[in-house]
Amino acid sequence: MGRAFEYRKARKLKRWGHMARTFTKLGKEIEIAVKAAGPDPSANTRLRILIQNAKAENMPKENVERAIKRATEKDAADYKEVVYEGYGPHGIAFLVETATDNTNRTVANVRMHFNKCGGTLGNSGSVAFMFEHKCTFKFHAPAGTDFEELELEMIDLGVDEFYPEEDGVTVYAPYESFGAIQKWLDERGYEIVSGESVYLPTDSKELDAEGRESVEKLVERLEEDDDVTNVYHNMKEPEEE
Repeated sequence: MGRAFEYRKARKLKRWGHMARTFTKLGKEIEIAVKAAGPDPSANTRLRILIQNAKAENMPKENVERAIKRATEKDAADYKEVVYEGYGPHGIAFLVETATDNTNRTVANVRMHFNKCGGTLGNSGSVAFMFEHKCTFKFHAPAGTDFEELELEMIDLGVDEFYPEEDGVTVYAPYESFGAIQKWLDERGYEIVSGESVYLPTDSKELDAEGRESVEKLVERLEEDDDVTNVYHNMKEPEEE
């Protein structure tokens, strides 16, 4: 299938191996969403989607409720979302999404991770042009759905990659289409399993096994950082071969 499908598959496999960190990071994203637009999912689109994402990751309901409650408390941490850019080993481009209540700490840690692994933290805009900012949704389609017709309808919304699978339909579109797609799915009664923002590389760089290992060490260090929510790079994954 297409590169986006393979990217999603590889990313999910990695996330399953880091469940505790995934719960922590989802909790931060939920807190940010609640602070931005309130604790009512019916009136807060982003929160509603994040709750669905949490369900898809098997995050316990009480964890979600605690994150929502924390965000409404007076002394709640004020998390900000910051994206860092840089180059890893062998010139591999990186985008690192973070949710932090202390940007000085976070930038120092991210810089350290790059330096320790033979990379360099860059300035804003230094590698972003190598990635496409996309939104992706997974949803359930009713039995008997005409997938060709559904794909044509969603192309009109901006969808440029459409993958019907046994456990649901996955679509990708420019990030600007997030709200329109979410609204369209809601209005037609499709059950949204997950929805999120992703950065997909416009071109991938192939490395040998040794080179991949050095890049994966940086990925692992970054993913283990409590402030990091997502790591994107343009190294060609083995699944793409």
